Amino acid sequence: MGEKPRVMIAGIAGASLGTELFKCLALAKRYEIFGCDISPYAYGHYQKGFKKTFVVSEENYVDSVVSVCKKNAIDFLVPGGEQPMVLLGRDEHLLRENGIRFVGNSADIIQNYSDKKTTFHQLHTMGFKIPKTLFGSGLTKSTEVPLPCIIKPATGSGGSNFVFLASTTEEVKLYLRYLKLNKRDALVQEYIPVTEGEFTVGVLSLPNETVAYSIALRRTFNSKLSIAQQNNVGLISSGYTQGYIDTFPTICSIAEKMAETIGSRGPLNIQGRMRDGTFIPFEINPRFSASTYLRALAGINEIDIFLQFLLTGKLESVGPIRPGYYLRSFDETVVEINEVKK
Repeated sequence: MGEKPRVMIAGIAGASLGTELFKCLALAKRYEIFGCDISPYAYGHYQKGFKKTFVVSEENYVDSVVSVCKKNAIDFLVPGGEQPMVLLGRDEHLLRENGIRFVGNSADIIQNYSDKKTTFHQLHTMGFKIPKTLFGSGLTKSTEVPLPCIIKPATGSGGSNFVFLASTTEEVKLYLRYLKLNKRDALVQEYIPVTEGEFTVGVLSLPNETVAYSIALRRTFNSKLSIAQQNNVGLISSGYTQGYIDTFPTICSIAEKMAETIGSRGPLNIQGRMRDGTFIPFEINPRFSASTYLRALAGINEIDIFLQFLLTGKLESVGPIRPGYYLRSFDETVVEINEVKK
């Protein structure tokens, strides 16, 4: 490797995981940071601090990403979103054969926990409390659906994409039909009120399945940025997390136990709400979270910790966590026509 490890972020669209990971790496000040995206209009192409960025092919995505990594002697490849994670994680062997280290969870964890049906079946089997969960394929006219309820795709619902809050049987039928028309397998889940709090928890495990660190944020919903849907029965949070970060030992211990039980070997993001004093997960994603930069500002820079362990085999001491409210907004930029990335 060169003086500084070279890190490629695959997926650098604006207000996304990729650009948040960039800010974490820039904060650490010990990496040469590259980026790639299928769109020439991705915000990261025009974000100061990248050494270089590339437009890659959507049709031959993995081969195209591998090609730019090889040409630029990239050491580590980090997926900047759910789709890059699934595609690149599936071909981790190809990356390894080309001398590129995939920075993420293991292929089996990505496969299993990118599918909500598998996720909640396994969590229930392992003895964790989960919301009452039904699957669209198994629903019949006689099935008693909890109301209100959350309806979402079994895969690809990160950032509350295609997620709906239904309060009547008619709405349930409508949303299920909508997902079916869009060729998405549906999951129906009882709605847990936000009364006792919603949390997003990052649990970083090492390749040997040892939990390195965890950090929790209690979400606030004072801004429209954090709300995907709200009606008279409840609220669905968006993918733009903000709120209060502190130690929250009870919640972190439950999240860490989940990570240990499923055998996580990398980043894991768990979202859940409190009910009767118990943390109940409603979404698990086997990747870094878009709130990772907020966590880095609080003292836990997950991507830097993970990369340094991969480089040295040693776990750096970090912290303590700086309690406080961690808030966010959008940045804007102007790109002249002749400056658009080719």
